[in-house]
Parts: sequence; structure tokens; C-alpha cells
Amino acid sequence: MIRNVAFASCYVYSPGGTCAICERSRLLRTLLKAGDANFMLKYAFRVRQQATELPLFAGFFGATDVLVPVPGSAPRGAGTLWVAEHLAAALVREGLGRTAWTGLHRVRAVRKSATAGAGERPTVFSHYESFEMQPSLPAPDAIVLIDDIVTKGRTLLAAATRVHEAFPRAQIRAFALVRTMGLVPSVAQLLDPCRGEIRWKAGDAQRNP
Repeated sequence: MIRNVAFASCYVYSPGGTCAICERSRLLRTLLKAGDANFMLKYAFRVRQQATELPLFAGFFGATDVLVPVPGSAPRGAGTLWVAEHLAAALVREGLGRTAWTGLHRVRAVRKSATAGAGERPTVFSHYESFEMQPSLPAPDAIVLIDDIVTKGRTLLAAATRVHEAFPRAQIRAFALVRTMGLVPSVAQLLDPCRGEIRWKAGDAQRNP
């Protein structure tokens, strides 16, 4: 595994909190997972606003970046799109990258973390082994992995490792629209941009913040 990957996120999701904003975060997650194109365009516009206005995001997105959507938990069926693929296309439309490229694939399914027990969740290695790269484009200078939701960061760390193997000279970052806040009782606000790191530590992924 690569040792770390920089990441950014704009919104928060509280799976078990009881406040009104926590309930709104769960609605946001539901709408995001539905993959509605209009919803993606709306939130991609808000991401561009944050990227333009916040010093926090300075230099994170580049006009020449290649955006690589992270596949869902199972191989893609014919004619279907990943949620992250919709999101990546919407971000490119907002000028936050040069193109969206679907060269990273699942070759076999992994258990969804949201429905898995504590001892059944996929490891970084199981994600890594389920991915395959099809490097059929000229080597880019910078790649941004795009995902809908990040929890611990296992999927993104595994995906970054596969992409690094194919393009070892490319700068690799990761963006997730929403990040899970764990078992917190409440969150102060739904829009809470952050920039941090997912690192390989003690045989697992660790996200900060």
C-alpha cells in the first residue's frame, strides 16, 4: 500500500446522531446514493463554490486534472453508471478537472461496509485485490479519485495504490463529497469542508480528520 493520500470533503454524514442536522445528513446520503443527475449537478456547483472561495481548497483541484471515479462495491453491469461516475462528470462540467476517466474497475464484489458487521467489513487489501486498472490514456500529471462517501478511507487508499501502480509519476489526491462522522450524537452543520489525509497505519486505513 502507498503510505498516504491527501483528501478533501465538503459535507458530513452522521449515521446515528439524533439532531435535526443529523437527519438532514442522512437524507443527503440517500439522495446521493440514488445517483440523480440533477442532484449531482447541484452539489458539484456547490463544490466549485467552495473550491473557489475557500483558501482551504487552494490548489486541490486543477483544470488539467484527470478525475477517476471510484467504483461501487460490485462490478458494473452493462449500461449502468457508478454514483461516483455521475459526480465526477458533474465536477468536470464545473471546471474542476479536464476529464473523467473510468479506468479503475471492480473485478469482483466486496461486502458493503454499511451492511456488514464489525468483523465483516472489507479490508484495504480486499478492496485492493478487487480493483483492476486499464491504463489506456497518456500518463496524467495529476489524478483526483472521486467518491461519494468516505468513512475510514479503506476504499480510497486501496484505489490510490492501484492508480499509483499504473501511473507512478502522477500526483494522486482523493475527494469525497460526504464524510462519515462515526457515532457522534450530533453535528453542528451539514456543509463542513475539510482537507486532510488518509494514511496506512497498523495494517489499516486511518482518516484525519
